[in-house]
Amino acid sequence: MLACSTIAVGRRLSHSIVILAGCLLWLTHPAFGQDDTAKPERYRLPPEAIANLIDAPPTPSVSLDPHRRWVLLLQRPSLPPISEIAQPEMRLAGRRINPRTNGRSRVSHYTGLTLERIADRSERPIKGLPEEPRLGSVRWSPNGERVAFTHTREGGIELWVADVATAQAKRITGPRLNAAYGSPCEWVSDNRTLICRLVPSDRGEAPEEPQVPSGPILRENIGKKAPARTYQDLLKNAHDEDLFDYYLTSSVVKVTLEGEITPLGKPGVIAGAEPAPNGKYILVETIHRPYSYLVPLHRFPRRVEVLDMTGRVAREIADLPLAEEVPIGFGAVPTGPRSFGWRADAPASVCWAEAQDGGDPRKEAEVRDRVYTLAAPFDGEPVALVSIGMRYAGIMWGNERLALVSEWWWKNRKTRTWSIDPSRPGSEPTLLIDRSFEDRYNDPGRPIMTDTLSGTSVLLTADAGNTLFLSGSGASPEGDRPFLDRFDLRTKEHKRLWRSEAPYYEYAVDLLDPDKMTALTRRETKTDPPNYFVRDLVSGDIQQITDFPHPAPQLTDVYKEMVRYERADGVKLTATLYLPPGKKPEDGPWPMLVWAYPQEYKSADAAGQMTDSPYRFVRTHSHSPLLWLVHGYAVLDDPTFPIVGEGDEEPNDTFIEQLVAGAKAAIDEMVRRGVADPDRVAVGGHSYGAFMTANLLAHSDLFRAGIARSGAYNRTLTPFGFQAEERTLWEAPDVYAAMSPFMHAEKVNEPILLIHGEADNNSGTYPMQSERYYNALKGHGATCRLVMLPHEAHGYRSRESVMHMAWEMTEWLDKYVKNAGPRGGTK
Repeated sequence: MLACSTIAVGRRLSHSIVILAGCLLWLTHPAFGQDDTAKPERYRLPPEAIANLIDAPPTPSVSLDPHRRWVLLLQRPSLPPISEIAQPEMRLAGRRINPRTNGRSRVSHYTGLTLERIADRSERPIKGLPEEPRLGSVRWSPNGERVAFTHTREGGIELWVADVATAQAKRITGPRLNAAYGSPCEWVSDNRTLICRLVPSDRGEAPEEPQVPSGPILRENIGKKAPARTYQDLLKNAHDEDLFDYYLTSSVVKVTLEGEITPLGKPGVIAGAEPAPNGKYILVETIHRPYSYLVPLHRFPRRVEVLDMTGRVAREIADLPLAEEVPIGFGAVPTGPRSFGWRADAPASVCWAEAQDGGDPRKEAEVRDRVYTLAAPFDGEPVALVSIGMRYAGIMWGNERLALVSEWWWKNRKTRTWSIDPSRPGSEPTLLIDRSFEDRYNDPGRPIMTDTLSGTSVLLTADAGNTLFLSGSGASPEGDRPFLDRFDLRTKEHKRLWRSEAPYYEYAVDLLDPDKMTALTRRETKTDPPNYFVRDLVSGDIQQITDFPHPAPQLTDVYKEMVRYERADGVKLTATLYLPPGKKPEDGPWPMLVWAYPQEYKSADAAGQMTDSPYRFVRTHSHSPLLWLVHGYAVLDDPTFPIVGEGDEEPNDTFIEQLVAGAKAAIDEMVRRGVADPDRVAVGGHSYGAFMTANLLAHSDLFRAGIARSGAYNRTLTPFGFQAEERTLWEAPDVYAAMSPFMHAEKVNEPILLIHGEADNNSGTYPMQSERYYNALKGHGATCRLVMLPHEAHGYRSRESVMHMAWEMTEWLDKYVKNAGPRGGTK
């Protein structure tokens, strides 16, 4: 008989374990598959070797000061306890807010700060930090003499500032910051003032939910098309609207280093408050009613204004309506101005883009977007800077004569970058880059930026503004080899300054001194963890400036190999093979875990390009399939499963066929190499990888078992598109049906483990997706298990949940893969 069970970890008995009536198969562990209804389920721990990897200490993050003199080391904690994840949470218009702090819930934090001088490697821990620090929103002052950060404690979020010269921190405000949406504070260019958003002092108590409704909830549409993707955490009623106003309303204020607070303008639902480079104005975006129950807050009406430093409105730039009617499709945007920001190289000039095609990518148009600017004192008309034929992707400012404008288009996967002269609005731009963004081999890299005295970032140039510096991943048939180039804007020629060499994977974090040609790089090998170095690009000399230790020495002698093989149709594929510590390929075969995530392409050549590097450091994380290396499994990590649709063909028209062909090619190659036992291979994935897993079990017999975490399995529940699919359910019903594992549940004849967070907030992956798919499998007698993790979102954060996930996966893999008999035996 086939067994099916569902587990809600940590729930009460009545909700904890439901066993399919008539199931006779009992698994070996008393809480795993057995009719154990006498006691509730509890969190479990995986084998000690796996648990130790999960608990490995995180490596500090690094932040470079604006003048490249200091690096700030930010210490990170291990996984938080479930008690932290279980704190109260308001889910409003796509935001998740902790009502106890008025900040985002589920946010990561730092526990310590240390300054290290690049010149001599001297370290200075920041003193005076609060007890049990929970630090975030770290911001260097424009002159690099101070660091601002927040501290979250019970009751609210405080502003703190550390002085670099003394390495001493002090609190600036009490727990009044409103961090529910965006960064709560930004430096002004005077280096002594910050623009912050505070909870209004007279806010009062949160609105209580009415016990008796005043009437029904009404929603009406009269002939307008308002398609929307499957968003979560939307507003549902008038009480939600009141809560949204309560928690997101803030006052924009000036805060000095002495703690003096000056209000600016009226309180509102402030989406952004950014000071101008000259420190005399603030660009403020305010969300206002009417709100929507169909789309999240980034599509709500908003007013964009420029305020002076007294709070007076210098100019209203735009008052944008509710954007429910944005067309479906990549490249669809709202009508009207969007993407507001200050021009980084000018004292006070606002920049934005505006669609010229109604925001609809399906319409034919010579000009898709136009970029406008408006300079202080903001009393004239906006100036059209440049018109582009594809969708605006951003602008990098250089100086009064140089800026780079980027555009992209999804249908043909094109991206272009133009050089423009901002001093001559409307003049003919110069094309610098024209390529497919799928083509990694021909990616010229991204320009290196430098910080200004105003706190903005502009293009780093040389030769009187004629030379840029480009840093890229250096994708090649031998793997990624990061590089640093000079690029001549006049000749469009590249000159290679440096390239990563085997056996290292090293990339340029920043160019420290373009005159001395020194760069800050991050270097690693398969066995040496990433550390930071100062590299002389002329002599090749390097100086190490951090000494982060190996977080998991037990993985030092893990075998790693980049593998190349072909699909039956000739598309080249890539995967990374890992073997258990101390093992070599000739010691095989092993039970194998294949962990993957499909990706769509318009070009078979681009799909077949090499990804990643064979010299990257072997490090696990809490969700990594590499955890099972220490439990005797070989792991094929991230094998490419490209779904190609060249020309007028859509990739998903042959999704199943290409998916199965990619999986077969991977297994065949691993068996040929002698590292995998074809009777003991499992497949797994997270999110779209879970969707992939369910499809592979339904449409092939290549695997003995599957593990699907936080997936979506019924595409009729995401009818207005999903992943890279732009067509709606009504435009491509056969594609939606063919790609939905839910529609093919009767074909699944291998064991499948489903894991899902009960508070999943990802678009399309409702917890209901796993619950209904489990019911469909159960109804057809499949061997399956459903684990719902309380309080967890799309990614699992608490130590208890992550440990239990690892326990579930270990038990499943051992039962149905490692210890499985040959195919054809009785299940």
